[in-house]
Amino acid sequence: MNILIIGSGGREHALGWKICQSEKTTKLFFAPGNAGTSEIGENIPVGVSDFAGIKEIVLKNQIDMIIVGPEVPLVEGIHDYISSDNDLKGIKVVGPKKSGAQLEGSKDFAKEFMKKYNIPTAGFITVSNKNLTEGFEFLSSKKPPYVLKADGLAAGKGVLIIDSLEEAKQLLSEMLNGKFGDASKKVVIEEFLSGIEVSVFVITDGKNYKILPEAKDYKRIGEGDTGLNTGGMGAISPVPFADDEFMKKVEARIIKPTIEGIQKSELEYNGFIFFGLINVQGNPYVIEYNVRMGDPETEAVMLRVKSDFVSLLEGAAEGTLDKKSIEFDDRQAVTVILVSGGYPGSYEKGKVITGTEDVEDSIVFHAGTKEKNSEIVTNGGRVIAVSSYGNSMKEALSKSYKNAEKIVFDKKYFRKDLGFDL
Repeated sequence: MNILIIGSGGREHALGWKICQSEKTTKLFFAPGNAGTSEIGENIPVGVSDFAGIKEIVLKNQIDMIIVGPEVPLVEGIHDYISSDNDLKGIKVVGPKKSGAQLEGSKDFAKEFMKKYNIPTAGFITVSNKNLTEGFEFLSSKKPPYVLKADGLAAGKGVLIIDSLEEAKQLLSEMLNGKFGDASKKVVIEEFLSGIEVSVFVITDGKNYKILPEAKDYKRIGEGDTGLNTGGMGAISPVPFADDEFMKKVEARIIKPTIEGIQKSELEYNGFIFFGLINVQGNPYVIEYNVRMGDPETEAVMLRVKSDFVSLLEGAAEGTLDKKSIEFDDRQAVTVILVSGGYPGSYEKGKVITGTEDVEDSIVFHAGTKEKNSEIVTNGGRVIAVSSYGNSMKEALSKSYKNAEKIVFDKKYFRKDLGFDL
């Protein structure tokens, strides 16, 4: 079948890498893709929110299945657009409709959903300018640190963790008055949970589900988890503390009630659910839902999926996931992200990248790259993901670090301490 992946990051390259391994795949397309995806499929320069442009691609290239990588087109309703267009009847879409995408598109919706279906999460209150006083009272009743979350999508920048009560009140006012645009017209204030985070993924047809390999990602720019939050500096799978006992709790307390809640709430959902969890003294709590695969976790998780991935995607799209099986590779998989100097602040683009052809025993996934004058150049903050297998975390990381050194571009940076806390 002809498959279209929407997106341009390391996640989309990794999904494409896995999809290419299936005998079911005839040809692979990316919209818009990057310099790496062009090596395994055809890039078409159409933006992820250009629904009319995507329709044109689908019809011209006789696409059978669409996998939506990023959250924005899902929240904007790309699945609804495709399924309601008579010209696109029968096209399989992996990714929830707009109703289901609210689980990521609105923090308030997600928290109310968790509350309704008794899914463990931090205590919270949702605040707008109408009940700002209640927000101040909630903050005053808690001990620091204080957690403020913009209700809507804010490109990964809408979560603030603050140590000072006065600063928290000030920032709450600023958020409600446009700090993150429309995304922070409402703000969710949460109790702070102390523990270690883990990302758990499922693929679902809205009723049945399969649990994919879990991963732990590293968000902070600096070693020892210091400095600013980023889109993710690396990932590790499996995660040592996510043992059978912990994962049984995750399935019973979080995954099953979420899938049941999706059915009871009549949310139209098929695709991935990314559970951002925190392990608090052996018990899992939900920090957030995402309605797609994580990045950079996908660049480690895909290495550990042994089953035919396209068969799983078909099951999700067609409502037959209960008839599919999933098998994991037991080896350790890790991903190290190479970023532009200055990221996650301001950084320069257009730096020539060399050395990817010298990589041995690792897999290179492109993220912020593009081709220019027959050269590959940087085109984003997170540039390259170097993923490796190993019989241990140490072995896998050693391979990725060794190969990360071989890839060269001006002001390249990567963390050298992944897994320090495991």
